[in-house]
Amino acid sequence: MSNRPLVQDRHRNTLYLVVALSMIFMTLVLATQPLFLRMVLDLERENAGFVNANIQVITEVMDLILVGYLGYLSDRYGRIPIMMYGFIVAGATALLTPFVGDLALWFGLDALLLYYVARTLMSLGTTAVWPQISTLTGDYTSVEERPKLLAKVGFMMAFGATLVYAILMQLPEYAGIKVVMLLPAFIALIGAWLTRNFLVETASRLEARKFPLRRVLDTVKRKPELRLSFLAAFSSRNDMVIIGLFLMTWFIYFGDLLTNVDHNMAAAKAGFVIGYIGVVVLLSIPVWGWLIETKGRVESVLLGLFLSGLGFIGFGFIINPMTWWSLLPATLVGLGQAGCLLAPQILALDHAEEEIRGSVMGAFNTAGCIGVIFFLQVGGLLFDWVSPTAPLLFTGVANILIMGYGLTLLPKSRRERQHESDDALEW
Repeated sequence: MSNRPLVQDRHRNTLYLVVALSMIFMTLVLATQPLFLRMVLDLERENAGFVNANIQVITEVMDLILVGYLGYLSDRYGRIPIMMYGFIVAGATALLTPFVGDLALWFGLDALLLYYVARTLMSLGTTAVWPQISTLTGDYTSVEERPKLLAKVGFMMAFGATLVYAILMQLPEYAGIKVVMLLPAFIALIGAWLTRNFLVETASRLEARKFPLRRVLDTVKRKPELRLSFLAAFSSRNDMVIIGLFLMTWFIYFGDLLTNVDHNMAAAKAGFVIGYIGVVVLLSIPVWGWLIETKGRVESVLLGLFLSGLGFIGFGFIINPMTWWSLLPATLVGLGQAGCLLAPQILALDHAEEEIRGSVMGAFNTAGCIGVIFFLQVGGLLFDWVSPTAPLLFTGVANILIMGYGLTLLPKSRRERQHESDDALEW
């Protein structure tokens, strides 16, 4: 007997709200980090790039270690307990993080080391939350209605991130950085309360007492569409990390050489371009939901990879990032990123067996974590050794290559869709 009738509109509406809250939490924690390190912990400019990037890599490594196993635990014990405890861990740590300098003095520890620990714990908390959101979306939908619901989820993710940069990051000037850093704590606790009281479990529980690695690998081996979704996650999940880190660094460190603007003005201009990409993602997500539903999952993955890849490669032809020409490749990156946010997840959810859906999505998110670490490390070397646009070019080429692999799957995908359509007409 199906549990689908248990899912009501109020459960879906709660899911949208939880998505927005989790995205606000993650984005605000990341956005306040450089400001906190500079203003409170007095981190010098000479070490700022290394420390900020290093923190990001460490959190991604910890995510990589746990995200797959947390997917299995969600199959075994349910999505909601994993999400709720993740919110609680992240919120409790966020409540203490603004005071790591004072805590370091009291206990005779290094303040920066304590901040590393706090950021790692917050990241582990959110790692228990955000992968379960996409899995829960799969639980709440059938194959036919999945694009629409996941498009709404994606819209709320983009809305949450845009809200942080457009409004919340204007508050430190008036309220102070520590006050703003307390907001994620309350956001996380609200997320835990909503998750516990207003979401429902619909998936059957997995009986296996250990991670079903062989079953997941067999599923990936049998289904080329699942392999494409994993490859797309590997390449495209890092896109906004690459944009946020290397585009900002390009503007700041080369802006004064090209246009004689100071670092603050260069950062503001970079923020405008990054914010513009976020707006493009936000506005184009509903269109991507329609494309995925009407034109196909594989086709949408390929289009997203193509547009994103073309945009990243386009940045390689920009000599001065301060000109309006930067908005052209930025538009392509935003359009492609919106597609890569939705289509690979939907493709993975469609081809994951319901009993091990959490485990499959855990493996899917593991592929994304590996991609972030890989492109971040290679991109850093390329930035220092080749040029500031080299990390963007490298990412663009990778997206195009994976699109090339996906093109080989198109004939099979279209035959299967035609076969399903013919079966529906005969019925």
